[in-house]
Amino acid sequence: MSNPQFRDATPAPVTMADTVFADLQFDGADQPHRIFLYRPAKAPPPEGWPVLYLTDGNACFATAVDALKVQSSYPNGTNVGEGVIVAIGYPSDQPYDPLRRSWDLSPPPGRIYPPFFPDSPDVKTGGGELFLTAIEGQLKPWIEEQVAIDSTRQSLFGHSFGGLFTLYALFSRPNAFNRWIAASPAIFWEDAAILSAEKAFLETHPAALDIEVHLSAGQYEGDILAPFHKGTAEEQKRQERARETRTIGYAREMTERLTASAALEDRAVFEEYPGENHMSVLPVALNRAVQIAFRRAK
Repeated sequence: MSNPQFRDATPAPVTMADTVFADLQFDGADQPHRIFLYRPAKAPPPEGWPVLYLTDGNACFATAVDALKVQSSYPNGTNVGEGVIVAIGYPSDQPYDPLRRSWDLSPPPGRIYPPFFPDSPDVKTGGGELFLTAIEGQLKPWIEEQVAIDSTRQSLFGHSFGGLFTLYALFSRPNAFNRWIAASPAIFWEDAAILSAEKAFLETHPAALDIEVHLSAGQYEGDILAPFHKGTAEEQKRQERARETRTIGYAREMTERLTASAALEDRAVFEEYPGENHMSVLPVALNRAVQIAFRRAK
């Protein structure tokens, strides 16, 4: 029997303090994007706040905000200071919009694939350049109207397709952000075409850039199969898929090339997260992104 004192208690929606969202329709887009914004409830420092931009905003925003709030409340113990989080998502209550993210987060030229679901549109890829242009030309100026930003401390995070987009943006416009964080990047996508962009980037940037790059993947995104998949009907299929995607291998090899290059000079890092698979790695990678983006200056 419930406590009588609880009888008049009415559940209410949960809200996140110091957060807002707005639906913005970028030039040339036929639908709006949902922009989530967290900003500390205090005056910014003279130089403005450091900022972390997130792709797949619906899936990432709340986790990143909680990680930042908890760690920035104890900066001497965590080395994490306060800052702003901007998450780019879609007007949906679901964590992902598969159709729209396939377009936004994939590098050009792209391809056309069969629909995800019956009676739904074909899946188109290749919108990454338009998405990056919208972020740089429209979203950043709008954010800077809402809150003071330190232009020298801007970070971009993406996971999976978002990680691929992060790499594409890095190789296309390396000065757009200062810290680049690509978790489980889909480097294999469309015949690993991003490797050509990497090669062009390294050839055209023979001098050191004032940026840092962090790539990562979960332990179970390589040759090691997650224990709960062993002995299942999907075991062989998953092993074949792992050999195709080579998430750990591609990311580790790219990091080795970047850190050996004149452009990065030992400022590219690869990290493997123990016990994590492609989806479970997301909260871990977001926490690391917060630590990288809001790391206090020594």
